[in-house]
Amino acid sequence: MPENSLPRIEPVGAPGADAAAVVLVLHGGRARSRESSERRRLAYLRMVPFARTLAAAGPAVYMLRYRVRGWNTPAKDALRDAQWALGEIAQRHPGTPVVLVGHSMGGRAALGAAGAPNVIAVCALAPWLDESDPVDQLAGRIVLIAHGDREHYTDPRESYAYAVRAKRVTDRVARFDVHGAGHFMLSRAGDWRSLVRRFVLGVTGIELEDPEITNALQQPAPDGLRAALPASR
Repeated sequence: MPENSLPRIEPVGAPGADAAAVVLVLHGGRARSRESSERRRLAYLRMVPFARTLAAAGPAVYMLRYRVRGWNTPAKDALRDAQWALGEIAQRHPGTPVVLVGHSMGGRAALGAAGAPNVIAVCALAPWLDESDPVDQLAGRIVLIAHGDREHYTDPRESYAYAVRAKRVTDRVARFDVHGAGHFMLSRAGDWRSLVRRFVLGVTGIELEDPEITNALQQPAPDGLRAALPASR
């Protein structure tokens, strides 16, 4: 595939072929849009600090460049691109476990693509979800969802309902309320990045599992899926 074609996975740093784990970062988009995703818009740039933080910690990290900006029901374009990207990663890093990290529409795509055989875990930040989103593909996966309580674009009630459904197919689901934070993760930015870093490094075994996240993963549904994310120490 030509270097400038879409979809495309873009390496962050210099991913080694012998990396212990791979992270695929999925940015947000729009409900409907056929515009090209070639330009680096804010939705893409918003996830760059997460990708760089993770790349500095050891795993190979890629950011997905979608073909178009929209989800475009019933096409689900971002989901199709995420599934394509996981196939590409399987060829570049055969047998290596993958963690998906997505924001907003990217969170929806990450959760939807989690059934790929190389995926072990998913981290969805302020995900755009509704009752139509399936959960069966999460069986055997570790799932973390985080949502701000000052959200004006996606619905925290939907991510909570999704987490409750997900708990029926995998017993390792955590959901955090990020108090004081909105959709774009500007408030408490350090807490968002710390949560993602601790989750990814823990589930991949690069670091010991974080006790706060481990405890949240073990809490029963439904009330255990409303954990408040503490401020960074």
